[in-house]
Amino acid sequence: MTWKEKVHEVIYEADTKAGKVFDIALLIVIVASLVLVILDSVEYISLQYHSLFVTLEWIITIFFTIEYILRVISIKKPKNYIFSFYGIVDFLSTVPLYISLVFAGSGALLSLRALRLLRVFRIFKLVRYSGAGSSVAIALRNSVPKILIFLYSVVIISFIAGTIMYIVEGPEHGYTSIPRGIYWAIVTLTTVGFGDIHPITPLGQFIATIIMLLGYGIIAVPTGIVTAEMAKENFRKNTQVCSNCGENDHRDSAEFCHKCGYSLNKRQQEKEIENED
Repeated sequence: MTWKEKVHEVIYEADTKAGKVFDIALLIVIVASLVLVILDSVEYISLQYHSLFVTLEWIITIFFTIEYILRVISIKKPKNYIFSFYGIVDFLSTVPLYISLVFAGSGALLSLRALRLLRVFRIFKLVRYSGAGSSVAIALRNSVPKILIFLYSVVIISFIAGTIMYIVEGPEHGYTSIPRGIYWAIVTLTTVGFGDIHPITPLGQFIATIIMLLGYGIIAVPTGIVTAEMAKENFRKNTQVCSNCGENDHRDSAEFCHKCGYSLNKRQQEKEIENED
């Protein structure tokens, strides 16, 4: 194995002892950074320990900078990582302190590091739960067209109901405009019910009752759409990351990357040959 392959195995994989140790250490550093951000936002604590917090944050930022660079150079196609979800999150979690040198107040962006806690699923190699998480993500993505149509229908219903309530109740009961009526319809349809505006007339209350009952049915529709899509995604996935393109959405039994065709079990095969010898 070349040094790049060794680095890739440590920082990208959760299958080896070194990979697990690295991920656990990374998680601890992330949590420590978030704690620093939180404490530094408390005025009386910040007044006493601000200098210490800044020093510790610079140490953590340098650590994240080195980690980000290693992630980029240890993969054969860096752009696939740089523009991936985690690549963008890693970058955003690294640059805030550097930006704060130029623009005051940007230190609040450090809270973006909370997104990196998603890597906790890789630390313990929860294949079952990671696979379930992937299934949910795929189901949500496949459900987007149907959900958009559903939301379009909700908007139409809200527009019609808001207009009717504007006509029935009128400005004297708080429905001063059609947008105000649409706002009430959305709040009622979603069963939130802030209570800042409500119908007074019997006809308005009757319409409100229908919309409330309709709201319960509407809540169940997206759930049914996503559940139906999840039923199609019943295969398990693992945490294996392709060292060629960085793809991590592989089935448990996959031997090659479904995106670029690169072997996923190359190192494992080499280990088996060594054991046989």
